[in-house]
Amino acid sequence: MLIIENILLALTGLWANKMRALLTMLGIIIGIGSVIAIMSVGNSISNSVTSSMEGMGSNNITVGLSQKSAAMVVSMSGKTFEGFNRGSRMKDEDYLTDEMTEAMFEEFDGRITDILLEESVGNGTAVLAGNEASVHVTGVNESYLENENLTLLYGRALTAQDQQEGRTVALASDDLVNKLFDGDCTAAYGSEIAVYIGSRYYHYTIVGIYEYNEDEAVYGGISQNTVTTTLYMPFEAARNQNHNTKGYTSFMVQAARGTDAKQLGEELETWFNQNYYRNNDSFEVNTFSMAAVISSMTSMLSTISLAIAVIAGISLLVGGIGVMNIMLVSITERTREIGTRKALGATNASIRFQFITESVVICLLGGFIGIGLGLSLSLAATVMLGYEAAPSIPGIVFSVVFSMAIGVFFGFYPANKAAKMEPVDALRYE
Repeated sequence: MLIIENILLALTGLWANKMRALLTMLGIIIGIGSVIAIMSVGNSISNSVTSSMEGMGSNNITVGLSQKSAAMVVSMSGKTFEGFNRGSRMKDEDYLTDEMTEAMFEEFDGRITDILLEESVGNGTAVLAGNEASVHVTGVNESYLENENLTLLYGRALTAQDQQEGRTVALASDDLVNKLFDGDCTAAYGSEIAVYIGSRYYHYTIVGIYEYNEDEAVYGGISQNTVTTTLYMPFEAARNQNHNTKGYTSFMVQAARGTDAKQLGEELETWFNQNYYRNNDSFEVNTFSMAAVISSMTSMLSTISLAIAVIAGISLLVGGIGVMNIMLVSITERTREIGTRKALGATNASIRFQFITESVVICLLGGFIGIGLGLSLSLAATVMLGYEAAPSIPGIVFSVVFSMAIGVFFGFYPANKAAKMEPVDALRYE
C-alpha cells in the first residue's frame, strides 16, 4: 500500500506543477525518443537488407579457385619476405573435378543437398533479320536453373536429356523476344538465333521463354536496348563450346535446411585446401556464402545503430541531472512537510523511499512519452524511406528499464538528503 500511496502522491504533485514536470521530463523524452527512433529505423533497414540478400540465396555457397596472393620467398641472405605469384596459368591438375565433388558429398553427407554448376560462354549480341539484343550466354545444370526460380511464359524448360546430350538449345527472356520477334512468343519458339561472341557466331534454338525481371536490369548505356539478359543453355553444351574437359573453376552448393551456411563454407574451404590444394603453389580454394555477407551486414548495421543510439542517449544524462535538480528544489519547498512526517514517526527509509518513488515516476512518465514519440518518428521515417516498419522491442524494454534506473540513480541523492533532515530543523524552516 505504501508504494501505491507514494505513486499517487507523486502524480498529485506532478499534476499540480504540470509545466515544471513537463520541462523536467523533456530531457528524458528527447533521449528515449531518439534512441527508440534510431534503433527502430536501423532495425527496419537491417530487415530490408537481410530480406533482399536472402532472396539471392542465403543457403548457397560458392566454392571457387583463386590464385594464391602471397608466398614466402627466401632470399640469398636467408631472410624471408612475402612475394606475389603473378600470372600463374591453370594446369589440368589445378581444376576442381567430379571426383572432388563426389568426395565432398560423402564427407559432408546430409549437410549439402545439391550442386549448382555454371559455365559462362560470354557476353554477346543476338542477331536476327537485322534486329539485335545484348545477351549473356551461360550454361547451367538443372539444379542451378531451379534455384533461379524463373517464370516460364512459353515453351518448356531445359530437360535432363538436353543436359546429357549437350544440345544447343536455350531459354530466352521475353525482353529478347520483344527485340528480335516483336514480342511474338509463338514465332520465337523453335527458332534458331545467332549470337556473336568474341570473333565468332554461335547458334541456339529457343525452346522456352522466361519472364525477365526489370528490377534486376543491367544497362550497358543510356538506351534501354542495351539491357543485357541471360540466355540459358545446358551446362554440358556450354562446356563443349568452351572446349572445357578439365573440370571446374567454381561451383555452388546448397546447404541443407537448418545448416549454418557460413560455418559450412568455412569447413568446405579448409577441407578442399587440406586434401587437394595443400601442395599447390599457385591456387587455393576460397568459399563465399550469402549467409556470411548477411551476418556481416546485419552486424555492421546493428553496430552503427547502437553507436548512434548511445550518442543520442547522452541527452538521457542531461535529463537525469534535470530530474535530480527538480527533486532538490522539491525537497527544499517541502521541508516543513518532511519535518512534520518525521515528527509523526516516519522513518528515514520511508522518507527516502517516497522521494525515490517520485523520481522514478517522473522518469517513467517521460520514458513512456518518449517511446510514443520515438515510435511515431520511426514510423514516419520508414514510410519516407520506403521500408517496412519494424519497432525495436529490445529498445523499448531497454528504455523502460533505463528510465527506472535513471529515476533511482538521480533520485537517490535528493531522497537521502531529505531522509537525513532533523525533524526540529525541518519544522523551524521558513
